Amino acid sequence: MKLLVLASLLCSATAQYWKGMNVGANNPDGSCKSQADWYSVFTTLQGLPGGYNSVRLYATSDCDTLANAVPAAISTGMKILVGVWTQDRAHFDREKGALEWALGRYGSDWILAVSVGSEDLYRKETSAARIAEQIYDVRGMINYLGHPKQVGHVDTWTAWVDPANRDVITACDFVGMNGFPYWQGATIPQSSDVFWKSYDDTKRAVDSVKPGIWIWMTETGWPVTGDSFGASVPSRSNAQQFYKIVACEAFKRGHVFWYAYQDYTSNPSFGVVDANRNPIYDLSC
Repeated sequence: MKLLVLASLLCSATAQYWKGMNVGANNPDGSCKSQADWYSVFTTLQGLPGGYNSVRLYATSDCDTLANAVPAAISTGMKILVGVWTQDRAHFDREKGALEWALGRYGSDWILAVSVGSEDLYRKETSAARIAEQIYDVRGMINYLGHPKQVGHVDTWTAWVDPANRDVITACDFVGMNGFPYWQGATIPQSSDVFWKSYDDTKRAVDSVKPGIWIWMTETGWPVTGDSFGASVPSRSNAQQFYKIVACEAFKRGHVFWYAYQDYTSNPSFGVVDANRNPIYDLSC
């Protein structure tokens, strides 16, 4: 009986974590995803080995992302980590407006959380003070509308360990960490240690400012095709190995959003699903 209770508790703890995928608003041919396209994305992800229960989106207004994705999410039971684009002020206002519209139309049960910005600090496109201000702005809006959710920011681990960005950590309810051993020139045998060092360094930096808030693993993956980066070599077999040694462990430790659903034209290409919506490599754990 004790073993059954323990197993139940362990399963319950695991179920608290979101297993997600990064999905862009555009189809591989550049066209915007329709509601039917989003429905296909969500049902495909749910049918993959182990099943995905959530997605991370980058914007709200671009390609009418929320207008098309939310009805499909509600009909399939998929949850969304909403992305609010922060550049420039007019674009930011459109993003807030699209989120406000979606909340008014559909409520908020489909929302996991809201990320204000994505790798803005890494690209040095804005200041930490400005991102913090936008986080408070979006949080204030959704609270006023009666739909309180966690609001944070997604950036590279290198941005989170930079003391210049402490104001953003202070503003966040959660921190989204992007970490790619491929872009650090790691080999596959090195990749797990490199990834978890990035995670640990992020957690240490975040805890020094705001102890206890969650670190979400919002982007990681390994390319299947493209140019090598240092000792990092894209291939299906390497992507497969990276998934087995990093994804399968990460899914046990916290919220994870793998990168990426489809990615045909980039060099390197990180896509895990082909044109027929079949896995390019084994996604089982």
